[in-house]
This record gives sequence, C-alpha cells and structure tokens, in this order.
Amino acid sequence: MPRFQSERSRQVDLNVKREQYESMENSWAQFLSELKFNSEGLIVAIAQDHSSKKVLMQAWMNEASLIQTLETGKVTYYSRSRGQLWTKGESSGNWQKLVKIESDCDHDSLLITVQQHGPACHTNKETCFQAGTNVEIHK
Repeated sequence: MPRFQSERSRQVDLNVKREQYESMENSWAQFLSELKFNSEGLIVAIAQDHSSKKVLMQAWMNEASLIQTLETGKVTYYSRSRGQLWTKGESSGNWQKLVKIESDCDHDSLLITVQQHGPACHTNKETCFQAGTNVEIHK
C-alpha cells in the first residue's frame, strides 16, 4: 500500500510496521513541508474515531507534535494555554492511537483518524461535541 495517496487530500497511512517507518522518513518530510501552519506555527487538528466516524474533538498541532505523533503512534497536540506539547491521555489514560493523518485540499487543517481509548472529552463525555451548544435548523 502506498504511503501517500493523491486525491483531494494527502494521506499518511500508518497501518505499517514500526520497522518500515525509517524508510518512510522522506515521505513524512514531504507531507510536513506541504502543510500550511498559521503565524503561530499551528494547524487545526480534528480527531475522528476510526470505527464510529464520530468527530471526537478539535485541537491544535505544531510540527513537533506531529513528529512525536508519527514516531510514537499516540496522538500528541499542542496546548496553546500551557504553551507545550501534550499527549492525549497522559493524565487521564484516555489516549488516542493514530490510524491515519490527512490534510485538507488547502493543507491548512488536519483530520486525525484514531482508535479512541476511553472518552475523548476532558468532561468525560465520548466526544467534545456532546456538551457543547447546538442549534437545530428546521426547514
């Protein structure tokens, strides 16, 4: 299976063995070089459950968090409030195993497909969108 697949977005398929990672380092570098980080060096990351396809959460990533995620297979984000990297689940135990990373057609946001272990939201809900505000539009 090819590492990258050209469609509307670029994909990094992580269903490969750990020993294959080193040979794919150039592909990672190419993927990272195509991303458009904002002026603070960040990019939006949307986490989606691999099985249910539910949107779990939205967070921010920088280049360092992306590299750590690719190297460890556990999703690592960048906390704007703390100004540091944080691996999802490091304090709660509700971690995310990386399945796939895709960039959108503009390369300025990421879809992170994960196997979620435990609730994704810090409020102990399955997703961060269960406790939020919503508006229903009726036609």
